[in-house]
Amino acid sequence: ALQPLMPRLPETTPVVLFQNGLGSQQRVAQIWPNHPILAATTTEGANRPETELTVHAGQGETWVGALTPAGEARLRKTASTLAESGLSVNATPDIFDRLWQKLVINAGINPFTAILNCPNGEILAHPFYQQWIDPLCREISKLLTASGQSPRSATALREAIETVACNTATNTSSMRADRLAGRKTEIDFINGYLARLGAELGIDTAVNRMLTDQVEQLN
Repeated sequence: ALQPLMPRLPETTPVVLFQNGLGSQQRVAQIWPNHPILAATTTEGANRPETELTVHAGQGETWVGALTPAGEARLRKTASTLAESGLSVNATPDIFDRLWQKLVINAGINPFTAILNCPNGEILAHPFYQQWIDPLCREISKLLTASGQSPRSATALREAIETVACNTATNTSSMRADRLAGRKTEIDFINGYLARLGAELGIDTAVNRMLTDQVEQLN
C-alpha cells in the first residue's frame, strides 16, 4: 500500500501505521529509515455492519510511538495532531510494549473466533478454546521473555485475554469479520508472526502454527 505513495510524500511527512499484529511495522521502518515512521495501537472499538457505515462501538486509549529516528523528532506533534480527532492519544517511548500487549489479546481471541465462527465471548466455554488456550499462553510467555519484552506468566496472559473476551463478549473480532466477508485475514501477522518468531528464537510454537494453518484454510 505504501510503495506507490512514499515517493510522492516529502521526507518530513509522518507515516503512522495503525494495524493489528507485528512484522509489517518493522518492515516499513527498514525500507524507509529516513522517514518519520511511527506505529500506533488503539483499544477503540468499531465495526462496519455495512460497506459505507462505521459504528464506534466503544471508547478506549490510543498509543503512538516512533520506529525511526525521524519519527522520534515528530512524535509529540504527531500525537497532538491525532488527538484533534477526539481520540485519547498518548505518546510513548516504547511502542513495541503496547503493540505486544495488543498482539497477545489478538492472538488469544481472534483465531478462535474465526475458526469457531462466533462472537468473542462464546469462545470461552468452547472445548476447542479450553484445549488450546493454556499451551498457547505458555508459548507466548516464552516468546515475550526471549524477545526482551516485559515477562508475563502464562496465567497472567490467559487472564488478560479472557478479561477482554468478557468485556467484548458480543463483538465480532476483525478476523472473524474478514472470514465472513471472504477477505484475507491478519493471521500471518498475529499468530503467524509468533510462529515465525519462535522459529528464529528456537522456541516451539506448535499451537501458534496450528491456529495459523486452520485460519488460513478458511480463506
